[in-house]
Amino acid sequence: MRSGAWHKQGTGMRTWRMMVTVALAMGWPASGQSQTPEPGGEKPADPAMVDVADVLGLPRVLLIGDSISLGYTLPVRARLAGIANVHRPAANAGPTTVGVKDLDAWLHVGAAAGEPSKAWDVIHVNFGLHDLKIMKPGPDGGVRQVPPAEYEANLRALIGRLRATGASLVWASTTPVPDAPQKPMRLVADVVQYNGIAAQVMHDNGIPIDDLYGVVLPRESEIQIAANVHFTKAGYELLATQVADAITSALAARRAKP
Repeated sequence: MRSGAWHKQGTGMRTWRMMVTVALAMGWPASGQSQTPEPGGEKPADPAMVDVADVLGLPRVLLIGDSISLGYTLPVRARLAGIANVHRPAANAGPTTVGVKDLDAWLHVGAAAGEPSKAWDVIHVNFGLHDLKIMKPGPDGGVRQVPPAEYEANLRALIGRLRATGASLVWASTTPVPDAPQKPMRLVADVVQYNGIAAQVMHDNGIPIDDLYGVVLPRESEIQIAANVHFTKAGYELLATQVADAITSALAARRAKP
């Protein structure tokens, strides 16, 4: 039985080891390993955040989401090569509060400064893991970064603005969190609750759901890093296949409209 209880997690060396474990599992260079810096000594940009030039004649797709979406961006782009131009903001989208503030800038991805935003054919979007993050322990599990009622209000505002783009929208459900100590802490039950809130908002707006939660859950112990919300390379490949299929379906439905 998943308890969802609050647990403390050590810091210092244990935290550093966890970061290295995540980096290695995802195929990223761990701290101290060779990684050529860019001119000026700054760290190289995450390749998922580097935008790509459009191939003329292909539909344009925008991925909006947190670090989970960063993990599947490149394999989604590879799967849709020759099918769609896949873009994403050069940012971790974080909680819905950030989305409300920054959405207009994200919609401008791929357009030159001073030019109007280009049209999007499909926007695949998710918010949740950061919203339900527990910021402070307390009754009922603690204080969430974005409480459920505010999460719903923010989602409705975001979906309204996204629909105004004319793009076909796809909502991605939030992936499961482990029933284990994490830092910051997230509770298993909260993912179910926040996914339920999002599902109602999408139902009200006629938006299809890409059920990443359902895809991960049966294989969670195999593809998710222990005591961490992130995934192994195999996990991100699985998510990428699901996301690419959802986008392909949305594009086909769009083409079929009279």
